[in-house]
Amino acid sequence: MWKGYVLVFLSATGFAFIPIFALYAYDSGVTVTTLLFLRFAFAALFFFMYLLIKEKHWKVSWSHLFYLFLLGGICYTMQSTFYFNAVKYIPSSLAALLLYLNPIFVAILSFFINKEKLTMRIITAIGISLIGMIMVLGAPAGGIQPAGVGLAIGAAVIYSIYIIMGSKVTAQVQPITTSAYIALFAAMSFFIWGTLTQTLHFHFDHIGWLPVIGTSFFSSILAMLTFFAGMNMIGPTKASILSMIEPVITFLLSMVFLHETMSMMQIIGGLIVLSGAMLVVMARENRTEKKVASIRS
Repeated sequence: MWKGYVLVFLSATGFAFIPIFALYAYDSGVTVTTLLFLRFAFAALFFFMYLLIKEKHWKVSWSHLFYLFLLGGICYTMQSTFYFNAVKYIPSSLAALLLYLNPIFVAILSFFINKEKLTMRIITAIGISLIGMIMVLGAPAGGIQPAGVGLAIGAAVIYSIYIIMGSKVTAQVQPITTSAYIALFAAMSFFIWGTLTQTLHFHFDHIGWLPVIGTSFFSSILAMLTFFAGMNMIGPTKASILSMIEPVITFLLSMVFLHETMSMMQIIGGLIVLSGAMLVVMARENRTEKKVASIRS
């Protein structure tokens, strides 16, 4: 059991490094489009090689392929673009924290899309997170640009849509296959967008390949593999809750590598935000378990 917790913690650490790698890449002349194209291209290459060597099977139905295109070519492409641009305007720790509002948006969107009931426990948890967010945004340790906040929140909303849509596929397609196609379609989208907008180029400092490789392998491939492996050991709910340590790790990393700071009020508010998001996850999981129990009985 403890191995599962360690794997999920390693996954959270890998994802926490994303804004750190991104800012170092930007300093080396790497554009957002180029970084994201290389990230997903390397990831897709690795996952498909793994499937061909280990699984000997990588085909999916046309209906699943359509959903995977929507997930990778549109949702994940937009989410990544918003998030990777957000760290240009606001501290990376704040961007990571805002991204973890996604459980709240998942609960709200599920109410409208899947007609899931918003219980008093979920509504209370959402209220707690909103209070924490007011504390974070209302007591900045330095100027916070609204554009960055908007991009990070937009990334959280799109990621929530991605989660809801993805649940229709992941129940029938194994995670590695899903990841392979999502990465492939995301890479294709960034290649087309970068070519049309002339933002895809490889004329950057050689040192820029280090954060590119870090983003691709450490913060994408290894982070995803360790999360799936850990989730299989401890379950999706525990894995989701433990992965919420990611913004905390990002904050610590940003202090060390980027010399970013947050006021004490922001830190307290951030912990309140994560607590509220955690309560949302737990409340939705408890409701699911009750449904399963009622069906079995």
